[in-house]
Amino acid sequence: MQSTPTYLRSHTFQGLAPGPRLLILGAVHGNEVSGSKGIAQVLEAIDSGALTIERGRVTFVPITNPLAHQLNRRMGDRNLNRNMAPSAIPQDFEDRIANVLCPLLEAHDVLLDLHSFHTGGAPFVMIGPQNNNGVLEPFALATEEMQLALHTGAARIVEGWLDTYARGVQRRAAGAETATQSGSARSQTLVTNPNYGVGTTEYMRSRGGYAVTLECGQHDDPKGIEVARHAILQTLGLLGITAEKPTPISAQPEILRLIDVTDKAHADDSFTKEWRSFDAVKAGEVIGVRHGGLEVKAQGDGFVVFPNPRGEVGQEWFYFAQKRA
Repeated sequence: MQSTPTYLRSHTFQGLAPGPRLLILGAVHGNEVSGSKGIAQVLEAIDSGALTIERGRVTFVPITNPLAHQLNRRMGDRNLNRNMAPSAIPQDFEDRIANVLCPLLEAHDVLLDLHSFHTGGAPFVMIGPQNNNGVLEPFALATEEMQLALHTGAARIVEGWLDTYARGVQRRAAGAETATQSGSARSQTLVTNPNYGVGTTEYMRSRGGYAVTLECGQHDDPKGIEVARHAILQTLGLLGITAEKPTPISAQPEILRLIDVTDKAHADDSFTKEWRSFDAVKAGEVIGVRHGGLEVKAQGDGFVVFPNPRGEVGQEWFYFAQKRA
């Protein structure tokens, strides 16, 4: 029987000339290993001398959630990529990881977070808000973040995460007393916490940096490793950390905005088909059916995003997106 991991492994390379500080994460969710394997290939290239770090600093964390990775599942005790913040009194493994990860994020300027997804679909990259002085996620580096997103090679960019998630949190909090839910009191407290939508990228932006999440493809798709490796090399070149220039942007990607999130209310809620991320739907099309027979329909023409047929009760079942106006 394996013991609970007691450390977080990272690899840091410091160039001898000043430059930006880049953090690259893999396996924030333990069973999403395309990023981890892509990082391993880049580390090998650096160690062999095929790739040279010339300026700034780059830190690689191949396995950001070692407990979830050891268990070969999305999370250990809870979702590391939600409610990201230091904890004075850690209550679970992910709290202890966050106490190490948050200072690491604060010590860098740019974050490339590498993920994958469980249903089929093409790679895509998620960005934060446009520049704003609002309360939810004030930001001033949207131009730099967009350039990073464009250079990852993904053909689709998705925005609108935190404000969409905040609306979901409000609904969960309002319906917490009457919803059919399972799980611990701790998990239910977290999903109704307004900070629950804050993950690695949101935390980085809150500390003055910028960040993107690259979804490299389906978990088991071997092409995802090359997607991750390409994005890492592109980012290193874009920031001037390596001498190799990034491949020029060949075409403008499609930009979608998340509009809403629908939670799973009962274990027997089911989809009408095996949805893939970014499957198109027409207004009124039935996406799923609740345990009691109520049809869940598309609120307009758009796209199903992150469909999770095995999602936990009380948490995200699927997102709905539309093209940026």
